[in-house]
Amino acid sequence: MEVPPPEELKQPLVVPYKLLMGPGPSNPPPRVMNALTHPILGHMHEEMFQIMDDIKKGIQYVFQTKSKLTLALSASGHSGMEAIFSNLIEPGDRVLVLVNGYWGQRASDIAKRHGAQVKTLVQIGDTFSIITIDNAIQTFRPKLLFIIHGETSTGVCQPLEGIGEITKRYNCLLAVDTVASLAAVPFKMDAWKIDVAYTGSQKMLQAPAGITPIAFSDRAQHVIFTRKSEVPVYYVDMKILGRQWGCFDSSRTYHHTTCSSLLYALREALALAVEEGLENRIEKQKFCAQKLYEGLQNLGFEFYVEEEYKRLPSVTTVKVPQGINSNEVVAYVMKKFHIDIQGGLGPTAGKVFRIGIMGYNTTPEKVAIVLEALKDALHNCRKSKF
Repeated sequence: MEVPPPEELKQPLVVPYKLLMGPGPSNPPPRVMNALTHPILGHMHEEMFQIMDDIKKGIQYVFQTKSKLTLALSASGHSGMEAIFSNLIEPGDRVLVLVNGYWGQRASDIAKRHGAQVKTLVQIGDTFSIITIDNAIQTFRPKLLFIIHGETSTGVCQPLEGIGEITKRYNCLLAVDTVASLAAVPFKMDAWKIDVAYTGSQKMLQAPAGITPIAFSDRAQHVIFTRKSEVPVYYVDMKILGRQWGCFDSSRTYHHTTCSSLLYALREALALAVEEGLENRIEKQKFCAQKLYEGLQNLGFEFYVEEEYKRLPSVTTVKVPQGINSNEVVAYVMKKFHIDIQGGLGPTAGKVFRIGIMGYNTTPEKVAIVLEALKDALHNCRKSKF
């Protein structure tokens, strides 16, 4: 054979344990990890349909929506952006994107690739006021407003209450990325008149990455079913995908082969959210974030997002102290403590550390562990040669 068998694959797989305290993913709890070991089911088996129905109900709960078009995409959280623009936008449509970090910039790029006329409002590391949003919509008249609820590159959380009333007044759809915010802060899709929302499985929902909960309002569904052109990306076409998930009160039809193991894990992760209760999980997140803030202040860190009410409680950003190299600290904490924290991303690269407390890791004990590791790193990395 021209290509010989690789020697590496003759060795057993060894994966070390690491405490994931960065902006995601987080460590799943044992119940979720155990779900990955259940027997594989076919994607059109009745038992699989029941699991999918359980997942739909769980997604409706965490999003606080009664939307029928609720399902999980077989892809990472990034697919939520693609699904929104593929289904709701046609070439020439206007899209307004609020950019307060890296992921808002990414949304703008994807919208342009779908042929949209894109306008951005940019306030890196800060939030947008209702007045600013109202004026921009009134002037630009977009078909869709896209918001990152929790921006992990900057650690800012954009308030959402009241925006839905504005978008509805101007017949504009409201789309929200809740990848890093869902179950960390309140989110009410129906009450806040949000038309489409998606989240990641690997953060506060505490499941593995690779599967993305998403929900569309009745208003958004009407846009999908009355569009003039076909949805350009078949893989995220909600008219077809929704039938496989049983969203339209019709017989299920095949769209693609789902990963049953990831669906089991998501089902159990949602079950844990139901058992704990959203209110309790959000309160726990707030409590642990406060402990982290206090500890970081005691270590002498300055917050990138100065006003506490603007901070995303799941991902905290602090400025890199003078004389410290962020990459060196991140590497030191990983090598000595096997703890994952991250430096900045996009507009914050080299400027901040990003510390995440998510899901199973949202405990005072885990907060104390990461603070001790940072304290040690600051002492030993102080004389940086970079």
